[in-house]
Amino acid sequence: MKIDAHLGADLTGAPAAAAKLEEDGYGGIWVAEAGGDPFLLSLQAASATTAATVGTSVAIAFARTPMTLATVGYDLARHSGGRFVLGLGSQVKAHIERRYSMPWSRPAARMRELVLAMHAIWACWQDGEKLDFRGDFYTHTLMTPFFAQRPHPHGPPPVYLAGVGQRMTEVAGEVADGFFVHPFTTERYLRETTLPALERGRAAAGKDGFDGYTVCGSTMVVTGRTEEEAAEAARGIKQQIAFYASTPAYRPVLDLHGYGDLQPELNTLSKQGKWREMTGLIGDDLLAEFAVTGAPEEIGPALRAKFGDVYDRVTLYTPYRIDPATFAPAGPGGNA
Repeated sequence: MKIDAHLGADLTGAPAAAAKLEEDGYGGIWVAEAGGDPFLLSLQAASATTAATVGTSVAIAFARTPMTLATVGYDLARHSGGRFVLGLGSQVKAHIERRYSMPWSRPAARMRELVLAMHAIWACWQDGEKLDFRGDFYTHTLMTPFFAQRPHPHGPPPVYLAGVGQRMTEVAGEVADGFFVHPFTTERYLRETTLPALERGRAAAGKDGFDGYTVCGSTMVVTGRTEEEAAEAARGIKQQIAFYASTPAYRPVLDLHGYGDLQPELNTLSKQGKWREMTGLIGDDLLAEFAVTGAPEEIGPALRAKFGDVYDRVTLYTPYRIDPATFAPAGPGGNA
């Protein structure tokens, strides 16, 4: 299981930060679409490193078209020497329609078609196939030599998808090369809901098991060198749990543990901007379901014990101030 890290949204400082993460031994460097352009940050990270995997975790798929995503993904695969991963997520309806002013409908079916459309575009560029993709959401039938990308030895990037609901997870198992397990998950939800959905998707694609497929975890972690730091970390994680739990699409995770009625209450408070009150509704019992807790030296063994048979890669989700060197892997390659 490789230990990865997230890169911040500071474009100017990204090269030095990425180089430091690779030097510290992290196996992968992921960039989120939050506060900055994930592809510009990925370019900076790839330029400043030589061996680490670099990718988006995640870029918002429905804010773009298959052609724009295929173009930037293909360019970054070339530039990185094959180290780039195109990680995509759907976001939710309100953000797609009201923040990006883009269409929203049947997200799982749309995501499936978007990935297939990208592969058709890449086959045109890499293998010289005629571009003739016609779907329910996207149509790509024109590619002239002036606009075509030149093939390169690294080929298209692998595509990883993120999801929480079963249908999107099935799509990820069917058409993607890997899957990002959402931070808002529990071990029980992962094993009882997520993995079976991925397996159904793999079966739909004629695949048996997860050979050649990468499962990436992002695990909430509560830790600190002192009691005060640990308490601050717990507050930060509870706040994040409350934020995610207020989203209707994520209610199935709560339902599995008998906390489903908490979701509409949190949603109402979020619309009123009552973030402190939301955090106060997250008890220690719910924190224990979502987070791995312990001293810094205890986190690695706890992650291996809990997820070592499932995750190929794991990123520590710490939405509070912490020095990444605290968890820097001991050796190259970022292996836990």
